[in-house]
Amino acid sequence: MSWRRTVGIGLLLVLLPLAGPTYAQTDETLFFSRNFPGSAPAYFEVELTPEGNAIYREEPDEEEPWTFTLRERETRVIFELVKKLDGLERPIRSDRKVAFTGDKTFRYGDAVEVKYVYTEDADAKALEGWFLRMAESATHLYALERTAQFDRLGVNKMLLYFQTSFDKNRVVASHEFLPILRKVAGGKRFVHIAQARAAALVERIESE
Repeated sequence: MSWRRTVGIGLLLVLLPLAGPTYAQTDETLFFSRNFPGSAPAYFEVELTPEGNAIYREEPDEEEPWTFTLRERETRVIFELVKKLDGLERPIRSDRKVAFTGDKTFRYGDAVEVKYVYTEDADAKALEGWFLRMAESATHLYALERTAQFDRLGVNKMLLYFQTSFDKNRVVASHEFLPILRKVAGGKRFVHIAQARAAALVERIESE
């Protein structure tokens, strides 16, 4: 992971590198990237294997990216969308004049690559949405971990941002948040409202 990472929701946080496993790319690895200067992050990419193993980067050559695993049902829905799109061989690019939302790339294995800015294809939109949610989830996780370590009074605000995304179904791999949420819920160094919010989120995630 890079030494500096821009976190969404209006925050610029300096993040510590987190080491993690790497996953071998296969012929069915699904790749998505978005290059959108001026947004936060300006660039991100995600690789996802059919087993649900994912790698999130904010720089193409990032050496220590965040690695995580989607739930089986999340992975299944994503790859079912790929099948509906004929393995990404179905044309999805639209030349309709719309507000610029970044240059996007889908790649499926080594054979198929699709570049576009906007699509009107419902399946492609849904697939793109999954990757946007992965990026949003990553920024939340890093913000929570960083704030819990260095700004315990700001933890409740970060939890509120996370809860808002969670309520809007914008979070994937929610089980990845359980360690930090449990730490906050049981940590006496955090304010009571943060402890209570974290405990409630743990309960909700565990019941999914």
